[in-house]
Amino acid sequence: MVDKLTELARHTVIVADSGDIAQIKAVRAEDCTTNPSLILKAASKPDYDALMDDAVAYAVAHESGQEKRLELALDKLAVNFGGELSRIVPGYVSTEVDARLSFDTDATVRRAERMIALYREAGVDPKRILIKIAATWEGVQAAAALKEKGIACNLTLIFAKVQAALCGAAGVFLISPFVGRITDWYKAHGAIVTSAEDDPGVRSVREIYDYFRAMHYKTVVMGASFRSVDQVLGLAGCDRLTISPNLLEDLRAANGTVERKLGVLQPSANIKPLALDEKSFRWQMNEDAMATEKLAEGIRSFAKDTETLLSLIRAKLPA
Repeated sequence: MVDKLTELARHTVIVADSGDIAQIKAVRAEDCTTNPSLILKAASKPDYDALMDDAVAYAVAHESGQEKRLELALDKLAVNFGGELSRIVPGYVSTEVDARLSFDTDATVRRAERMIALYREAGVDPKRILIKIAATWEGVQAAAALKEKGIACNLTLIFAKVQAALCGAAGVFLISPFVGRITDWYKAHGAIVTSAEDDPGVRSVREIYDYFRAMHYKTVVMGASFRSVDQVLGLAGCDRLTISPNLLEDLRAANGTVERKLGVLQPSANIKPLALDEKSFRWQMNEDAMATEKLAEGIRSFAKDTETLLSLIRAKLPA
């Protein structure tokens, strides 16, 4: 009998959702993706002191002034982890730009370009790197500008179809709808979820997937933020799924066939394009309480973990 991880991989590209190098080595994944929270969790372990020390030494050698050194060390640390991960997985590595820049298009572009330069300097092919950016209006504009410069992006913290649609229309390489966080919000507001079929997070990604097919968008849809194996299997057939190591192990431990759920039927002819100018985008986000709250919460959480990372870096910088 074949395990469910192998079965799932017949329908979907599997991506490991972790910054822990040892965990990534232990699972079968084509790509991997990190964020500030995952980097913080990994960087807090003594095993990765060398990556932190190298980032600090690099910043001291290349910048003057505490704040500039902090920012450079933060970017270098993310690249150090990404560089190690690129040696383990054969495909893409996603590296996130400072979440505190989520509403600053120009600064996001500058930091993304620096990250790509750091990867190139470290001997990592930039074509294997996806720059992660929060899917705010400003973030999508930054991704569009980076695309023109040959830099591919992964737009993250997607909770609403209008966010996804804006990314698709802009030709963004990949989006990450957050399945589990969507479901968390609806459960907190009284929803009863009994299976993947009535799971709001699973339904949201299925809707985005069909919308992209109807609009003929080439953007890759990668479900993220899973709470259970049931949610993962409910999106079998999605372009990519980024899954935590513990759920990957659960899938590997379970035997059985996995049925393809997405892309089986043609999308409905009734799917109409959304209005995607700035005013329409902001209004549609405003009208979606879940998406508004979860996007803001996600950015705040990543920003908080970034500040904690900076405090670890600051402690290692010379006075």
